[in-house]
Amino acid sequence: MEPTATDPVMGIDLGTTNSLIAIADASGPRILARESGTDLVPSVVRYGPEGVEAVGRSAADALRDHPERTVYSFKRFMGRTLADRETEAEAASYRVVEGPRGLAVVDVAGRTRTPQEISADLLRHLKEEASAILGVDVRRAVVTVPAYFDDAQRQATRDAGRLAGLEVLRILNEPTAAALAYGIGGGRKAETIVVFDLGGGTFDVTVLEVMPPESEDEESIFRVLSTAGDSRLGGDDFDRVLVRDLDEELRGSDLEGIDLAHRRALLRVVGERAKIALGESDATRLVVDGAGLLPDVDRMLTREGFEADAKPLVDRTLELCAAAIRDAGIEASAIDRVVLVGGSTRMPMIRQAVETWFGRPAYSALDPDRVVAMGAAVQGAILSGVRRDALLLDVVPLSLGLETAGGAVAKLVMKNTTVPVRATEMFSTSVDGQMNVALHVLQGEREMAEHCRSLARFELRGLPPMPAGIPQIEVEFQVDANGVLGVEAVERRSGRRARVQVVPSHGLTREEVDRIEEESFEHAREDMLVHRVVDLAVNAALDVKWIGEALSRVREELEASIVERVESCMVEVRGLIDASREDPRKVDAEAFHAAKERLDRESVPVHEAAIARSLRDSPPEGGPGGSTAGS
Repeated sequence: MEPTATDPVMGIDLGTTNSLIAIADASGPRILARESGTDLVPSVVRYGPEGVEAVGRSAADALRDHPERTVYSFKRFMGRTLADRETEAEAASYRVVEGPRGLAVVDVAGRTRTPQEISADLLRHLKEEASAILGVDVRRAVVTVPAYFDDAQRQATRDAGRLAGLEVLRILNEPTAAALAYGIGGGRKAETIVVFDLGGGTFDVTVLEVMPPESEDEESIFRVLSTAGDSRLGGDDFDRVLVRDLDEELRGSDLEGIDLAHRRALLRVVGERAKIALGESDATRLVVDGAGLLPDVDRMLTREGFEADAKPLVDRTLELCAAAIRDAGIEASAIDRVVLVGGSTRMPMIRQAVETWFGRPAYSALDPDRVVAMGAAVQGAILSGVRRDALLLDVVPLSLGLETAGGAVAKLVMKNTTVPVRATEMFSTSVDGQMNVALHVLQGEREMAEHCRSLARFELRGLPPMPAGIPQIEVEFQVDANGVLGVEAVERRSGRRARVQVVPSHGLTREEVDRIEEESFEHAREDMLVHRVVDLAVNAALDVKWIGEALSRVREELEASIVERVESCMVEVRGLIDASREDPRKVDAEAFHAAKERLDRESVPVHEAAIARSLRDSPPEGGPGGSTAGS
């Protein structure tokens, strides 16, 4: 049966290390995965005498058992001669030989196979996965390739799709796919985009010129101005920085008789885990049970030390950025957007280096491992006629805010606000000496975080310890014309800052937005009362703390009746605070407000006495002694 215009068109990121499949519908693009949640499919195929034995994860996990029959990284041989890829061929565990016209082919399980045939076996597996997940026979696809692929490599990729039983509607550049995933190209002006792609084994940087469509019936034009890269620079090299460091520590140990390959494999795993941990914190404790392969290790690693050791690798990526900009014939200041692609761009030092070099925030809201597949799915949705309203937003469909103490929501950007938009609000801490502040970004119209959609969580770390309520944390929400939300938090006294990006439009259909709005109307009164009680509890807790501290200093100077009334009010307010934490819906907001006001009135003599005492205890101006910090 021939495919119809209504058949889904899947997007395929046919990667060197991993491949992914995605689909885009009214709720936006999403990666397709089995119920197990494993959406990254290793680009690995194992062959036996009867043909394909395993594809994907099962083939990759058994690589050590069948190294000569398991083919990986075959994308590097697509459309290339053996002479072009001699170094890669020598490093492979399977045999790569010369085929017709000098092209590289793989000799495996008693016969030779072209890279196109091996890619077809992988694509066939992806096609079957997509069909099983969607419940329909998927026969059409958009397949991505690196920008530097030439005509022979692109044709080889198209041939692989045909052999797999797929109609490849379009071969799409990976940088273009990344831009499409963010909705770039839907505006009314031309833009210059840089796609910084640091994967596990390779690095590429591409400069794109994006021309807007001249009419609603046309698509944006993405033109590659230049590309640069290094096929031997990737996340694996950053892992080896940590492995090398551990090797130096173990160099003096007695390792005679230990299998070198196993020792290095274990160290590499350790290095990768340590790198991931240092991407999330400033330091990590590294504990390794040598299990007879190497001595036990117990040490601390710091992000600062790792970044110093890895600096030459980071500098190399920036040198290639400079080369790409130079080849494009433009200045770095002419770049409108920088998009991060590839799992290795999660390292904080990479993002910081890129943003510093280009002088602008980088796009990283979408998962860098998955953004290319999502972009391919967007292109597939365009070709199949599926609307992509959720990607090209003119207004913010639902309010955006931050969770505050007690689980309430402080809304910074209201629904139906025209984009681009920027909003700022000040926050503080609720606990003495708090050095880390957790920030929870939310989307929705309800007043409590539990009823809203969670978009992102991140931390502002390393604050100097200060009393509760003293830190000045400025939080800024900025939604750009592509619907990408950037949230930045800065503690103004210390200068510490943190930032996160999200795409709040993805994953919601118009119907879902309408339902969320209707629920907010239905629960409006109840939600507002709960929000008021929660805010009263947070503010009252600080009041009780400060009044209690002041009372402890001046109790002996006050009349007993004043102390008794203040303490009675504090007991009443503490009870209401405790009740609101158990269930704010059962607390009378008016009664709580009245109790808090009584405490404020009765505590005036306490504050007056505390101020008078501070003035008495302070040395005269120009006198001996220095200033002291307040409590």
